[in-house]
Amino acid sequence: MPRIVADLGGSEDILTWAITASLLTSSIATPIWGKLSDLLNSKLLVQLGLGFFVTGSVLAGFANDPSWLIVGRAIQGMGVGAMNTLVMVIIAGIVSPRERGKYMGIISGIMGVAQVGGPLLGGVITDGIGWQWTFWLFAPLVVIAIIVIQLTLRLPKRPPRPVKIDLLGAALIAIGVATLTLWITFAGDKYDWWSWQTAAMLGGVIAAFGLFVLNEFKAAEPIIPMRLFMNRTFTLAVVGSIGLGVAMFGASVFLSQYMQYARGATPTQAGLMTLPMVVGQLIGGMLIGNLISRIGKWKRFVVSGTAIFVAGLALMGTVSYNTSFVLVSVYMLMLGLGIGSVMQNLVMVVQNSVEAKNLGAASAGVTFFRSLGGAVGVTALGAVLGARVPHLIETNLKKVDLSQLSPTQLQTTKEQLTSGGFPDLDKLPDVIRIAIESAYGSGTAEIFLCAVPLGILALLAVIFLPNRSLSRQTASEQLAKESQKAVVDLAEAITSNDSSEATTAELVLEGATSGISQGGQSSTDAKARTAVDEGAGGAEASR
Repeated sequence: MPRIVADLGGSEDILTWAITASLLTSSIATPIWGKLSDLLNSKLLVQLGLGFFVTGSVLAGFANDPSWLIVGRAIQGMGVGAMNTLVMVIIAGIVSPRERGKYMGIISGIMGVAQVGGPLLGGVITDGIGWQWTFWLFAPLVVIAIIVIQLTLRLPKRPPRPVKIDLLGAALIAIGVATLTLWITFAGDKYDWWSWQTAAMLGGVIAAFGLFVLNEFKAAEPIIPMRLFMNRTFTLAVVGSIGLGVAMFGASVFLSQYMQYARGATPTQAGLMTLPMVVGQLIGGMLIGNLISRIGKWKRFVVSGTAIFVAGLALMGTVSYNTSFVLVSVYMLMLGLGIGSVMQNLVMVVQNSVEAKNLGAASAGVTFFRSLGGAVGVTALGAVLGARVPHLIETNLKKVDLSQLSPTQLQTTKEQLTSGGFPDLDKLPDVIRIAIESAYGSGTAEIFLCAVPLGILALLAVIFLPNRSLSRQTASEQLAKESQKAVVDLAEAITSNDSSEATTAELVLEGATSGISQGGQSSTDAKARTAVDEGAGGAEASR
């Protein structure tokens, strides 16, 4: 990505936005895809998500300026939001939580292999035939994926539910997330952190999210049912996901930049140099996933994985441009082990604790806050890096004896440093190159240290997660059980010959099969269940 942005004449801000655009739209789309999966066919939705992804990829490949690139990446992100949620929902529908660990391990392993192959292949293509093919390469792969899914994926039928899309909620969440990201991007650059612009944008963020929460209480089919936050597991997982998202996405995004501009690597070499983190993720995901499925215990692994991740962040905060690569590799390995142990398993823990009818919304909720943390985190950390690197370069250059440089070297240095984009290190004299590499090395270390407090927040959240045993029922079986219980409740209420109890029991049945009794009607649902329970007791006494 640094090479692509440099080729398009972009700067550090453009690099940040090229990454953030995908994270931003992914964050916005994730809860929407998740809610749709509770209402519609997940198989069709995952194919549509792949369609969004390949469309954005093709457009980004044709980019001839930074804006076009950012638009393509934004469309890609809509597809990424679908994959982040729907894959987990589909697996939950056919695999029980007790067995799901090893499947989550397989997913983490595949992601690890992709993260190894992706940067390496992308580097080779960028250095060879051109970066455009790093986007166009997705087209045939996505077509194959859509065909394979169509021919092989068989999902259990689910009870029908009325399709009511919460368009107002979707619009409000989009406005809130976009405004928050824009504020973090421009504050301290286009305007001061303490300014009327900041007050206006923060006011807009608070208003958008406040209206979103109010809307979710009233919506027939809320994107994120507010009553999910009454579930302690869901709430703590959300807190942990925000912290993990900031640290995780920041690590993956800025490690590549560190390798290229602090250690002078080419894109291909940068891909190879980040291999230890990906190997750690591969080992952590597959090993921990299988252990969870084998012994049925998850908390010790999630807590220890988060602790390893936080330690890796802190150690990465000590690196410089000339730190032994062996040490850097160990630190990256720790980051990868932590990510692999926690990322997918945290979603599984939430899926194990919520009603089957809210599975998609709950899975998407955790993923949404992780993506939101990543989008905001990358933007914020990018802003820190963008502000610190020029200052560090200026400080380092003051220590350089420029009299030893020839007029040509001085002219080249001036052109590179005033271009507004990324410098071409190969064209700079050694003393200047080292000064710039040192600046990027120190700046990268600082942003890792900035992420440590959020990593600690995530660690505290997972420590307090309820240690609930993993169910042996699939989501489809749980949904059928919930519907069956509603039928029994209705029958017992009718047996009691109390019309009011029968009416409220019918509400519960309708909620179980059509998903109406949630969000704004949660109080009705609670009253109905109370009345049914009382009616069932009376019916038993009558018999």
